[in-house]
Amino acid sequence: MSIFKKHIALGFFLLMALNNACAQPEENMASNYLDSLKQELKVKWPKNRTINLVFHGHSVPTGYTTGGVLDRLNSYPYKTLKKVNDFYPYSVVNTITTSIGGEQAEQGAKRFKEEVLTYKPDVLFIDYGLNDRSIGLERAKIAWEQMITEALAYGTKVILLTPTPDLKEDITSEDTPLAKHSKQIRALAKKYNVGLVDSYALFQALAEIQPLKGYMSQNNHINQKGHQFVADAIFEYFKI
Repeated sequence: MSIFKKHIALGFFLLMALNNACAQPEENMASNYLDSLKQELKVKWPKNRTINLVFHGHSVPTGYTTGGVLDRLNSYPYKTLKKVNDFYPYSVVNTITTSIGGEQAEQGAKRFKEEVLTYKPDVLFIDYGLNDRSIGLERAKIAWEQMITEALAYGTKVILLTPTPDLKEDITSEDTPLAKHSKQIRALAKKYNVGLVDSYALFQALAEIQPLKGYMSQNNHINQKGHQFVADAIFEYFKI
């Protein structure tokens, strides 16, 4: 296959993957879930206001790469900020990360009110799937539901993320811990009618056409390319 044809094939698969990654319990949710916020993002000074995007989770949204080294500005929260700012040039948008490396959802839920809602998030992104393997599905579900319900009661738009890959697990299998946590996160998005960025499905589709190693900085941390992949999926919610 020529290089040109390979790029065409990759583009096609990525487009299909992005469509699947933002599939929602309600048809076209990715296009309308943030409609009211998108209108605010268009407002010019002096009538505009600061919009807060809060990313809550573990080491991946924090920006850890390998060996304890961080690359914060190339993590998906900041790549999302760049895409939103470029698309809405009059907007004042903050990316705020309340994520902590090594943390799982129970720990994130304990500090949720004091350390997350205090930032008055307009949109909250939750990404704990990778580390929730340590506490299991039942405990993770309880913690996710607590955070979701508290955020919704506060008036925040919520977007859940399924986990990014761990190369030590077979991403093509539906029986791995990450696959099971992804399934649970999709079910929570449907139950609470909130947004979903299905990163796991996105990388599953990618794995069908090329090795995922090129998107990873270590077995369980994505690299700049991987973060861009997730940011592109998130940005589907901000398109007009």
